[in-house]
Amino acid sequence: MPPSTRTVAVILAGGIGVRVGLGIPKQLIKIAGKAIVEHTLEVANASPVIDEIVIVMNAGSLRELDSLKDPERFPKLTRIIPGGVSRNDSTQAALAVLGDDPDTKVILHDAVRPFVSERILEDCVDALDDYEAVDVAIPSADTIIEIDAASHITNIPDRSTLRRGQTPQAFRLGTIREAYRRAETDKAFRATDDCGVVFTYLPDVPIYVVEGSAENMKITEPIDVHIADKLFQMQSESLSAIDELPDLRDKVVVVFGGSYGIGKSIVDLATRAGAEVHEFSRSSTGTDVRSHKHVKKALKLAHERSGRIDFVVMSAGMLQMGPLTKAGVEEIEASIETNFVAPVIVSRAAHKYLMRSGGQLLLFTSSSHTRGRANYGVYSASKAAIVNLTQALSEEWAPDGVRINCINPQRTRTPMRRSAFGEEPEDTLLDPNDVASVSLQVLVSDLTGQVVTVQVERMRKR
Repeated sequence: MPPSTRTVAVILAGGIGVRVGLGIPKQLIKIAGKAIVEHTLEVANASPVIDEIVIVMNAGSLRELDSLKDPERFPKLTRIIPGGVSRNDSTQAALAVLGDDPDTKVILHDAVRPFVSERILEDCVDALDDYEAVDVAIPSADTIIEIDAASHITNIPDRSTLRRGQTPQAFRLGTIREAYRRAETDKAFRATDDCGVVFTYLPDVPIYVVEGSAENMKITEPIDVHIADKLFQMQSESLSAIDELPDLRDKVVVVFGGSYGIGKSIVDLATRAGAEVHEFSRSSTGTDVRSHKHVKKALKLAHERSGRIDFVVMSAGMLQMGPLTKAGVEEIEASIETNFVAPVIVSRAAHKYLMRSGGQLLLFTSSSHTRGRANYGVYSASKAAIVNLTQALSEEWAPDGVRINCINPQRTRTPMRRSAFGEEPEDTLLDPNDVASVSLQVLVSDLTGQVVTVQVERMRKR
């Protein structure tokens, strides 16, 4: 194949979302602060194996994607076109605008599969070097049965040979066009996917199958929306610490809770990276993050001294162990106020400063946000609330140009953890500087509404 061959990703977003039942096309449902189609577009745009992106959108909702026409954010997106009545009509609408080179690699992907991985995309593109048609599928974990009109079982196929089809599906442009050309002459033409068209009308063309993933789910039913939301909470982003610090010269960073632990590491690394850092905490400045008055005063002071605020980091927290029934009311209130109410207060007060600078707010959750833990349920519940707050504010603040993300550091060597759990094996804990390194990467990124996980295993691989 000529080295100049381009790869075009076609994101099929023509559905109307009847089964989801939320009154809008399913691809426009917002999860983790963004429409599902936007999440899918981000994956495709970030892929080094994709040169160009075309979105095929439900004609009645075409204007809903105007905000995605941003050359700086999505430079690979070249056009958004109206789809047809059926999936096959939408595919043909895309094929009609892809030029005349029959060797062009075409990746057809459902907009409502936002968890497609870079590995799957790369495998599909690579497979087109040797095949003209490629499908993606995973083994079936369930026994599949065939039934007749009376709902009687007529066959039970061998599960080991069965696969559950996903997308993307990939083709040489000339091949998929020829398959549809032949299909158009068949009055009984009917296919639920594009590989089916090739399988039926170009039977001599082998279709190679790339292994998919369980995470590459299709959001079709109402329950899928809830599952997808949880997947975004658990797997949104994972970054590793790096030795090279980002350039923070001319940036102003405010850190609440920066006198010890992860907060102090962020203060130290941000200072080394050239930022002007303002640190506030109860022990160093007498700042109580549970107080609206204290937080407003701190931000106003930082702004008066530096003239702007680019980033606000809220790392203060407290962890108290013990059964809920044994905890005092004041102890419970203090935990909720510090771990949840205080981030709300900081978020509310920081917004006006970050709106002026187009900046970012960074909050902190913990691995316990995905499931309540015995003996620190109030803490776990508060951290789950921080994730929801992050996702809600990313959507709420998007029109203001303010980003918000959440760091999820797992088992970090901090004074707070040591006081709660005692001494633990060093190689099982994150270094606070590694968490701080990832935090700075997030601050200078375009991410918003993401839960960024930092794990010990990833630190070892750097």
